[in-house]
Amino acid sequence: MGLREDIDLLKGLSIFDGLSDDYLRLLAFGAERRRLENGHVLFREGASADSAFVVLSGRLTLTRDLPNGQDLVIGDADPGSILTEIAMISDANRHFTATASTESEVMRISRVLFHRMLQEYPEVAMATERRLRENFSRLTGALAAATTRLDH
Repeated sequence: MGLREDIDLLKGLSIFDGLSDDYLRLLAFGAERRRLENGHVLFREGASADSAFVVLSGRLTLTRDLPNGQDLVIGDADPGSILTEIAMISDANRHFTATASTESEVMRISRVLFHRMLQEYPEVAMATERRLRENFSRLTGALAAATTRLDH
């Protein structure tokens, strides 16, 4: 996958909505790419997170650890998915384990890289803040609706 394809993929992620191709190019250029063999664990539930991962190709299976030691599959991440995006902004722990279920490639966007973008380009910071507010509003709305359904 080339730089143009990386930019197009990043453009489709809501956290980067509204950012110009120039900013996305800088982000893609500064990010680290990793190839994963089938069965490779990208990260484990509970681990400290200092970066987000964008799935470029392949598929990752997402699991949670159950108290009985079994793994519960909670979903899959296909190309165009972003995993633990909050880790680009603040300290976080991984809430699931991500394992390559096919040969895959991911783009690692570190918190250091993302913070540098926010500091050097105020328009990136403003767009990111707007997107986070929108996502938070959507999340709290969904939570309120779910709470109302449970109460009835």
